[in-house]
Amino acid sequence: MKKALALALAAALSLSLVACSSSNEGSSASGSGAGSTSGSGNEATEVANKDKPLVWFNRQPSNSSTGELDMTALSFNEDTYYVGFDANQGAELQGTMIVDYITKAVESGKEIDRNGDGVIGYVLAIGDIGHNDSIARTRGVRSALGTAVEKDGAIDSTPVGTNVDGKSTFVKDGTLTIGDKTYTVRELASQEMKNSAGATWDASTAGNAINTWSASFGDQIDIVASNNDGMGMAIFNAWSQANGVPTFGYDANSDAVAAIANGYGGTISQHADVQAYLTLRVLRNALDGVDIDTGIGTADEAGNVLSSDVFKYDEATRSYYALNVAVTAENYKDFTDSTVTYAPVSNQLDAKDHPTKNVWLNIYNSADNFLSATYQPLLEKYDDLLNLNVEYIGGDGQTEGNITNRLTNLENYDAFAINMVKTDNAASYTGILAQ
Repeated sequence: MKKALALALAAALSLSLVACSSSNEGSSASGSGAGSTSGSGNEATEVANKDKPLVWFNRQPSNSSTGELDMTALSFNEDTYYVGFDANQGAELQGTMIVDYITKAVESGKEIDRNGDGVIGYVLAIGDIGHNDSIARTRGVRSALGTAVEKDGAIDSTPVGTNVDGKSTFVKDGTLTIGDKTYTVRELASQEMKNSAGATWDASTAGNAINTWSASFGDQIDIVASNNDGMGMAIFNAWSQANGVPTFGYDANSDAVAAIANGYGGTISQHADVQAYLTLRVLRNALDGVDIDTGIGTADEAGNVLSSDVFKYDEATRSYYALNVAVTAENYKDFTDSTVTYAPVSNQLDAKDHPTKNVWLNIYNSADNFLSATYQPLLEKYDDLLNLNVEYIGGDGQTEGNITNRLTNLENYDAFAINMVKTDNAASYTGILAQ
């Protein structure tokens, strides 16, 4: 009897040890540092922070001096991607939009040359001299208007300061022939809109700049070009609307689109609705362990899919780019609400197949008009559709530390979405994730 009892106890103990061993194997960390769990069904595994899905968005990791991409950051782990928009295509489109506006105005009998001196003078608000998107937009405007000068095989994007005499070495005078009229095109002034605290793309600085420029150049200013709508609208409200000077921006922010009815020349939609979706969709796919193209180029079970005319993927740089659309007086009514999700990818995912996951996401500057008034509201709609619980962190636009100091309690998050202050500083984030 005692022998039988001893055998039974031994068997029970053996089963208990097997069960404990299986449980421990299923929850062991896959690298240094504990991480949140992932997996399907009853299979749950700890994921190290360095191995969790990561998406860089809006600011592509790169050298701010040369524009060279930071492939170390872009390939931080097998689930790292970048989401942005096709900066070069958008820049060309902005430049073309300005030329088309001038051409149509002259052909319709409207005189663009306000003082009749034969020179179409423009001023240019530059967002951030070290930001690839800003550089591309400056180049796009100069290329289209014929004022570009090449340096080291690329168009020089250096701000000219002032250039009323046309002698700057950073640009040259261009020419534009429309019918029987030939105009000289001159970049009268340009500067980086950077405030005293170091924040770039600064709208207030742009508003102050146009007051200085208009006091110096007066009716020599015929066109205003801006690297974004935040600065463009500051200039429009401060001066150009009252003086009837067409102003062109970028981002298709709701206030800028509405202002087209009141003389704002036009803007470029970088398909923020598609970008915001892609930002969270690549994380969702990585967390689900499915093909990264699911719900992007290939329809998911809910019917979400993007067509090739609104995005492209560059496999070599692990980068998704939304394509751009010009918004002008002809079509602006289609873009009046910039926070509406893109219909082809607005279908709710089933929570049973796509359980809720936690995401840490930051906006580099909570005061940035495009990111705070357009991008984040879109993200907040998509996070519901994709069953993602996102914690939104707003930065001050000046220092990386203001954001990285809040990149804490990493074990509480399944994935990360990062929008840097400066494109050079990816290591500030990956260094924390790798700890």
